[in-house]
Amino acid sequence: MTNEILLEYQDHISTVTLNRPDQRNAIRFHMWEELSHLFLTLDNDNNTRAIVIRGAGTESFCAGADIQDFEKYRNDSNQGYAYNAAVDNLLETLINLKTPTISMIQGVAAGGGCEIATATDIRIATPTTRMGIPVARLGITIGHREMNSLVNLVGKGNALYILLSGRLVDGETALSMGLVTQVVPESDLEHITYKLAAEISQLAPLSHAINKEILNNVIECPSLTGLSQSQKELPLKQFDTKDYKEGYNAFLEKRKPDFIGE
Repeated sequence: MTNEILLEYQDHISTVTLNRPDQRNAIRFHMWEELSHLFLTLDNDNNTRAIVIRGAGTESFCAGADIQDFEKYRNDSNQGYAYNAAVDNLLETLINLKTPTISMIQGVAAGGGCEIATATDIRIATPTTRMGIPVARLGITIGHREMNSLVNLVGKGNALYILLSGRLVDGETALSMGLVTQVVPESDLEHITYKLAAEISQLAPLSHAINKEILNNVIECPSLTGLSQSQKELPLKQFDTKDYKEGYNAFLEKRKPDFIGE
């Protein structure tokens, strides 16, 4: 991993920082794959129970794909196919992580940066946050995976507004659309984000993982008629875990549970 992506760990929370502040944390081609590998590694680490994604500095969460890469990696449809596959792989990885993810959005989250945020579980922004996917300004489009995440959050009408206008909306507008989960004062952004991450990390990690999997099942099959038998049985799996017994006993004993992820 290069110094363009930083990793910090404290108290069951892993922080992934996009570290190109002079380029507004724009993502170079190799970073898409590096981020995918990193998130999968963290997802398999039992010590990591929440992941916070942020950008270095105060100006930008992530300005999207680095346009300096376009001539080499997106110069025609063949190159574009490989590039889009790398983007899709990262977004699909984020969506399917067992570990809860939070985007801490300070400044601009545009294009690929906005798409990364939409693929995380929770997005916390500020009133001065500016978000959007202005691909029409470059004459390109977003892919199906990116569109799916966007529409699931904001609906058809708002998705079309974001794409057709090419505008970056502020934090309050993003909140009204459902593009972000919460808007907080800029001075409180870090404190509130990590307080939530800490609360999440103290709860049962297997419950989080199964809830996320069931949510993805429901999104993919809203009628529930096409669920496999193993998918139907997902809500029952927790009753056979040590964490369920710990949570149950802790409740009866009026104490804080100590979950171990088993």
